[in-house]
Amino acid sequence: MRQSNFPAIILLNLLGVCLFFSWYLPANHGFWFSLDKSIFYSFNNEMVKSHAFAIFVAITNYRGFDVISLLVMAAYFYSFWRNKDSDGRKWMLALGFTMLITAVVLNQLGHLIPVSHRSPSLFFTDAHRAGALTGIPTKDGSADSFPGDHGMMLMIYACFMGRYFGRKAFIIGLIILCIFALPRVMAGAHWFTDISVGSLSVVLVGLSWCLLTPLTDRIIEWIYRKLPSKA
Repeated sequence: MRQSNFPAIILLNLLGVCLFFSWYLPANHGFWFSLDKSIFYSFNNEMVKSHAFAIFVAITNYRGFDVISLLVMAAYFYSFWRNKDSDGRKWMLALGFTMLITAVVLNQLGHLIPVSHRSPSLFFTDAHRAGALTGIPTKDGSADSFPGDHGMMLMIYACFMGRYFGRKAFIIGLIILCIFALPRVMAGAHWFTDISVGSLSVVLVGLSWCLLTPLTDRIIEWIYRKLPSKA
């Protein structure tokens, strides 16, 4: 069982808090807004120039497309599962439940942050919507996009994989994060900072207390004992 690493926890908490307030405190979010605006319009203008790109953005933000990200995460998780014996598979099932519980709790805590703003596709009056451009029903706007739920779930997955399966698993988790979080930004359903500031700051603060202490190990052990002998 992992021992608590309080110096690293404090450092990550300070980093998360500083990251959040670097966005929250400046008037109009300071340089973050300029970056957000630039990223949004680069993709938004490209959708107008290229109908094929607009279709790509619409398809990758169609709600059913989220199933693909879940399947990719599950497939990578399964690549470790298949090499385990029955006890190892039971442990991995407990790990999966623990990951899900942690993600739900942190997501709920993240929405307690006193910030509420519209996605850029709704904020900018001249914004083009992927759904309107293509006729495809897609998630291209949100009345409250901070912090990014989707990005947070992907970050938590990457961190859990890194914590329990090593550096390579963490890197692959980050690749999955980038691939499946980017479409939300391209469509304007999220600001870049909804993920890079909102999701990341919650993960830095909250997840460090879970993964750098014995907390998740103990939850996994408890669930493991409650599962049937053959999982």
